[in-house]
Amino acid sequence: MTTANQADIENAIRGVNDPYMGTDLFTAGSIEKLDIEQGKVNLQVKLGYPAAGIIGGLKQLLTVAIENCDGVEDANVEMSFHIPSQQAQKNLPGIQSIKNIIAVASGKGGVGKSTTAANLALALKAEGAEVGILDADIYGPSQGMILGVPDGTRPDNRDGQFFIPILAHDIQVMSMAFLVTEKTPMVWRGPMVSGAMQQLLTQSLWGDLDFLVIDMPPGTGDIQLTLAQNVPVTGAVIVTTPQDLALLDCKKGIEMFRKVDIDVVGVVENMSTHICSNCGHHEPLFGAGGGERVASEYQTELLGQLPLHMTIREQTDSGLPSVVAEPDSEVSLVYRDIARKIGVSLFKRAQSQVGVVPQIIIKSD
Repeated sequence: MTTANQADIENAIRGVNDPYMGTDLFTAGSIEKLDIEQGKVNLQVKLGYPAAGIIGGLKQLLTVAIENCDGVEDANVEMSFHIPSQQAQKNLPGIQSIKNIIAVASGKGGVGKSTTAANLALALKAEGAEVGILDADIYGPSQGMILGVPDGTRPDNRDGQFFIPILAHDIQVMSMAFLVTEKTPMVWRGPMVSGAMQQLLTQSLWGDLDFLVIDMPPGTGDIQLTLAQNVPVTGAVIVTTPQDLALLDCKKGIEMFRKVDIDVVGVVENMSTHICSNCGHHEPLFGAGGGERVASEYQTELLGQLPLHMTIREQTDSGLPSVVAEPDSEVSLVYRDIARKIGVSLFKRAQSQVGVVPQIIIKSD
């Protein structure tokens, strides 16, 4: 009987790359345990980002690769992932129970920022993370409607000073819209808005969250700058359209976050192409390649491109965003791909700061 060879099995494992880390699992620091006893192989793999949508496929590839090695009778592959807490800008103290805060922002309104923020939060949840979303757009809060929270819903409170976030589609939600009526205008100056947003953030009893997505107000003025300086943000995502005017404002948004030392994870290009609801024809109404050019110019990543399609608007208006309305649709898969890319970007940054995650390999022949 041929004896299973340690080197052959390791080489077989190295032949399977993590599609998001871009390296083999040993180099990525994802191998927790490799145990070889006679012809039986036990492998434990732990990824550093939300990856529920791909671990099944990775497990199958690894199992086949190992079983194809001479002398292997059985391969048991255990796949999991862990989402670590990352450092915020300027070492601002984090918020208890929240590992990472992702700011979703845009240089101007009307580019689909809130729709993107909601679907991103739902995509992170679908990938296995615990997620909350804070609607920081005080003047025009919309997350309640987007996530299907009934009008007039009010959050419970504890001790008269802490809000209990509302649960919608299995994610925790907090918004100024839950505290006022839809006809109440927020006639507030900048400092009042900033103070209200920070109260919503710090006086809400968030459950244990891997990610809190903040739907930022549009623009790059005093309000946005104050929030960016005082909220412990792990990374920012900029939403834009391919239109030249939107791209100019997108650049301003990137510059704003860089001035306050917040890492810009990447750019999401919304309304990338128009899809005709009758014939399915694709047409770039607002231009093409804009998001890619901005990402290249600022040495960040184009996380994904979303189409301009009537279905997305209808689903958003109905309180069932695309990721929950049609979880297997092309649009939903793009959002989930973006969610994984964000997780990987934050994980890679953590690795570069503290070194590669140590590998623990146990073998027994």
